[in-house]
Amino acid sequence: MLDEMGFVPGGTFRMGSDKHYPDEAPVRRVAVSSFWIDTTPVTNRQFRAFVEATGYVTVAEIAPDPKDYPGALPHMLRPGSLVFTPPRHHAVDLRDWSQWWRFEFGACWHRPEGRRAAPAADDHPVVQVAYQDAAAFAAWAGKELPTEAEWEYAARGGLDGAEFAWGDELTPGGRHLANIWQGRFPNQNTVADGYARTSPVRAFPPNGYGLFDMIGNVWEWTADWYSTQHTADASKACCIPENPRGGSEAASFDACGQAMRIPRKVVKGGSHLCAPNYCRRYRPAARHPQPIDTGMSHVGFRCVARNQRSNREDKP
Repeated sequence: MLDEMGFVPGGTFRMGSDKHYPDEAPVRRVAVSSFWIDTTPVTNRQFRAFVEATGYVTVAEIAPDPKDYPGALPHMLRPGSLVFTPPRHHAVDLRDWSQWWRFEFGACWHRPEGRRAAPAADDHPVVQVAYQDAAAFAAWAGKELPTEAEWEYAARGGLDGAEFAWGDELTPGGRHLANIWQGRFPNQNTVADGYARTSPVRAFPPNGYGLFDMIGNVWEWTADWYSTQHTADASKACCIPENPRGGSEAASFDACGQAMRIPRKVVKGGSHLCAPNYCRRYRPAARHPQPIDTGMSHVGFRCVARNQRSNREDKP
């Protein structure tokens, strides 16, 4: 399994950012132990091998239980998932995500845009996977999902404090180094980077640790519960926290008090839908809450392996 993973040597780094979204603050120094991480997001080819070996059925392929979704319209309790559907030729209120997301019956990992759309390409990242789907794959592969600190440390590629995974300029020399949105989201995409939706996982250069797609393409699940601000113990001046974890499950619920209270995990990295005018989360420090039951057409994952010796002869 380590043949498809990159080794990240342990160290300390400045986690978070004080310059963008409030939930990225405060910047603080943390320590992370050495670990292995998948060099790319898990692909459709890899996920298919898991499904064929185990018979696993993803959350999107199972009709929701009415008890879990009080108040849901009965005709909506069918298998499916959320698919990005841009409005045609007109601007919309960016506070209303329903203007560009549609629940599509039949959308799942092997038909991420819906039953009538093209099947998923083998070398693209698997999407439409809920948290338990990602965790099930990781367990089958003998791995785990990364913590937020591990993910961010790996994404920085050794460039401590840099804005992006490759430095401080988004497009150095005019070169696109990640699959993000160009133009005015959500109705104008110039596709200057060559991709309107997901891209092959090795389409853009790797970072300093040899890892691909740590920025853009798809959001990636982490194992940490979401909190609106980094946990307080990480900012203590007396010591550097080692291998910090996120907040509690109880604190991860949306404070808006919705009837369907679903806990949320942290996702990292941004996606092909992140745009300068809407979602500047195509940075290692960026983070976002994702309900654990919700796969979407721009959310995937990668895995880590801990406590493995760096000698490649010892790989399982």
